[in-house]
Amino acid sequence: MAFLMNLAMLDANILLWLQEYFRQEWMMPLWTFITSLGDGGWLWIVISVILLIPKRTRHVGITALLALGIGALITNVALKNIVARIRPYEVINGLILLVEKQSDFSFPSGHSCASFAAAMVYYKMLPKKYGVSAVVLASLIAFSRLYVGVHYPSDVIAGILVGIFSAWFACKLVKKLEDKKKNKSDSLA
Repeated sequence: MAFLMNLAMLDANILLWLQEYFRQEWMMPLWTFITSLGDGGWLWIVISVILLIPKRTRHVGITALLALGIGALITNVALKNIVARIRPYEVINGLILLVEKQSDFSFPSGHSCASFAAAMVYYKMLPKKYGVSAVVLASLIAFSRLYVGVHYPSDVIAGILVGIFSAWFACKLVKKLEDKKKNKSDSLA
């Protein structure tokens, strides 16, 4: 219990430090735009659907969509409702919210999870210049959740970890299915 209290205090102090020393009036539109890119995972869904069109990237799109689905189930369906952590702007005195109030619980960050679920699939399966760009964008979206005041740092870290796990699991599952399909077609030949 002491660990959780210390973590909560550390989370709050980091958010207040960011608000005091990092937030700048001129940066607020940029960070609110970046955070909106993660709303509902829409950007990652669109990119993944586009990747379904060319045959050579279809397996990447399928894997990324699977990773997004796994991440959403773990984060939005299970963990958010089990943990039921209240949003930081509702409990940290002096924390100013920069976007509209959120309708769900705080832990873990769904934006971070979706961003890293898709970005890590792209990183693993696409040329590095695209994969690295996706991971940079995912990192910016994750950080934006702290900047706008809707998540604790531990929410974001947990979301990133769930996203990475979801990508790993989706890659393993798709590879296993592709191997099974290949073995079946080899045995028929």
